Amino acid sequence: MATLSDRLDHLLGRKVAEPLAADFEIHTVEDLLRHYPHRYATQGAELGESKPPEGAHITLVATVVKADVVPFKNRSGKMLRTVLAADTQRVDATFFNPQKVAHAIKPGVRAMFSGTAKYFREQLQLTHPSYLILPAADAEPVVGGRVRGSGELADMARIAQGSDSAVDMEIFDRALIPVYPSTRDVQSWTLAKCVRQVLDQLDPVPDPLPAGIREELGLIGLDEALRLVHRPETKDDVDRARERLRFDEAAALQLVLARRRHAVDERVAPACPPRPDGLAAAFEAQLPFTLTDGQLAVAGEISADLTRAHPMNRLLQGEVGSGKTVVALRAMLQVIDAGYQCALLAPTEVLAVQHARSVRQMLGGLALAGELGADDHATRVTLLTGSMPARERQAALLDAVSGAAGIVIGTHALIQKGVEFNNLGMVVVDEQHRFGVEQRDVLRARARDGLSPHMLVMTATPIPRTIAMTVLGDLETSTLRELPRGRSPIVSNVVSATEKPAWVDRAWARIVEEVAQGRQAYVVCSRIGDGDEEPDDGGELLVDDFFTGDGSPAPVTKSSTRKAKPPKGSDAPQTAAALAVFDQLRAGPLASVRVGLLHGRLPSDEKDTAMRDFTAGDIDVLVCTTVVEVGVDVPNATVMVIVDADRFGVSQLHQLRGRVGRGAHQGLCILLTAARPEAPPFRRLSAVAGTNDGFELAQLDLAQRREGDVLGAAQSGTATTLRLLSLLDHEEVIESARAFAHAVVAEDPDLSAHPGLASMVTAGLDAAGLDFLDKS
Repeated sequence: MATLSDRLDHLLGRKVAEPLAADFEIHTVEDLLRHYPHRYATQGAELGESKPPEGAHITLVATVVKADVVPFKNRSGKMLRTVLAADTQRVDATFFNPQKVAHAIKPGVRAMFSGTAKYFREQLQLTHPSYLILPAADAEPVVGGRVRGSGELADMARIAQGSDSAVDMEIFDRALIPVYPSTRDVQSWTLAKCVRQVLDQLDPVPDPLPAGIREELGLIGLDEALRLVHRPETKDDVDRARERLRFDEAAALQLVLARRRHAVDERVAPACPPRPDGLAAAFEAQLPFTLTDGQLAVAGEISADLTRAHPMNRLLQGEVGSGKTVVALRAMLQVIDAGYQCALLAPTEVLAVQHARSVRQMLGGLALAGELGADDHATRVTLLTGSMPARERQAALLDAVSGAAGIVIGTHALIQKGVEFNNLGMVVVDEQHRFGVEQRDVLRARARDGLSPHMLVMTATPIPRTIAMTVLGDLETSTLRELPRGRSPIVSNVVSATEKPAWVDRAWARIVEEVAQGRQAYVVCSRIGDGDEEPDDGGELLVDDFFTGDGSPAPVTKSSTRKAKPPKGSDAPQTAAALAVFDQLRAGPLASVRVGLLHGRLPSDEKDTAMRDFTAGDIDVLVCTTVVEVGVDVPNATVMVIVDADRFGVSQLHQLRGRVGRGAHQGLCILLTAARPEAPPFRRLSAVAGTNDGFELAQLDLAQRREGDVLGAAQSGTATTLRLLSLLDHEEVIESARAFAHAVVAEDPDLSAHPGLASMVTAGLDAAGLDFLDKS
């Protein structure tokens, strides 16, 4: 007999076990049984006497009456056209690879066929059905140990092959046949045979969930669930098994998170109670505006966290322009008042420089510590980036390690070797999704021995992984939905260059009109165009879609929106590049205004000059890449044109358009695309244009990209350590599992009294995922 912990190489032999380990990390019986079928094949309804409806999945046993290889009418190639005699009906069946099937599908052969019913002139047809040759005088289902057939019917037969290679045809009496995630070396039928062999030897599986919990939630036992998910008789069997196993996944995650929260509460962080006469109070007294009710409420939550001697671990999510930076600065000043330093980590150099500039401006004289005439409460704000000259970098490093700087703002340079702090008390991570967990963990480790700094992570539009972790309850969450008083919602329009070329002309004309009224604009491109052609995932659009050869706006035709051939030796698609658009615009439709250029590979001094000039109003239109995506604040900018808008993600588009309309005037965002209105990219852009609610867009993003690997570095997509649990679809399951996990951990933090639950955690989550959550 076998138990869940038994090794497969001992049970099935090394020859079978090694491919399972190599392709799927399946080593034990439990690993194998947790590799659930991703769907179930059915034979479909038998043909019988009546005509099946169009689209029905049917299975029939028939004799091949006629089989001819004929050419396609409208394209090159050939097909095998057959006539089948089934009961009292004749069925036409067509196969597209005659060279592979003609030797088996020939007149007189008896076989089982399965496919989707279609009709042509009332004649029943099957197109490329799966098939299995059945026993007959001259046609056996197995020849030389190999099943004669193709598709799911042949796979079923392979599952039913015994050690003597004979096929147990009783398998075709089953209503549901499991189909497993597979690879070239480990096919679905191989997995099915392994599962069948293991289940035949498996001892009854002890259940880690208390009987009371199972009864309360209406869940079946683990032993029954593992057997039913692999050997169901009915659809209800599948549903009941998945319901139980799905809860196990949710409970495993929630137990990890509950234990992690308990461990965080056990750590020691600097207690930073607010001071009525300190730097934070002086800052609030000099603010030229009144904080919104939302800002005050969130600031109160963060202040209470900082007062505790346990590390804060809070997500601050808020609409673009909702004032997160002011709230974060207020919190940092509270920490500085307690005698500690703060680090602010930004994803780009442009944003780091912008943060340093805006923080100094907001603080005014309170940021001039060490200078003549500085306020008694003043601190110092230091900037550290990777491209700084050596002398400036050494000065910044000295400010950090000596404690002279209360606030150190930087990019990834902050987490490089050699950067040390005198007394780090708080870490603020802006646009947290741009950093890996390991990177944040490095910065958090810069605190003094025995202390864990408070952690505040911020995002303007929660991306799928952020939403997933929030749903899972990993972070305390504060939300800012209220925009500052007087701020007008941004108007967004989608323009199809294919359908409305005149509207493209109008976009450039609108920019000229705004500049004439003393305002400014952005033109955003998906790539730079200097040889590094790695655009974001999405559609394609050529520079020529928007300009003629002389730089004037071009009428867009079907031919001009063709997919470009990539450069020789490159797989990169050709899209509108910032360098080309910059040249085209200033020589053409925007020749009458001052056009500047900003992208990530400009030298630091040129980037800083471009942003300074744009902020000062010396540049009317800034052609740029996504370096302006976050944090850039130019209140006079009112228009943004995003070229190749379908190249950007939902969250990215929302972030970008948040750069306009930050002052007293209405903001306008124009999304240019070559996609036609009926195409999915255009519909996605229309959804973005239809709302300014970043949280609604985050849900749209999650629905489109799914939750990603919540236990790994992947931020979105389909790769996930979760097998049956969807964070989008199973929120009620997660809530039930959360309540269960918190109750257990409150009484038994290390699960020593619940060894079955501890085992369930390690079974449901791989070691890398557990380590990842520990760091996050």
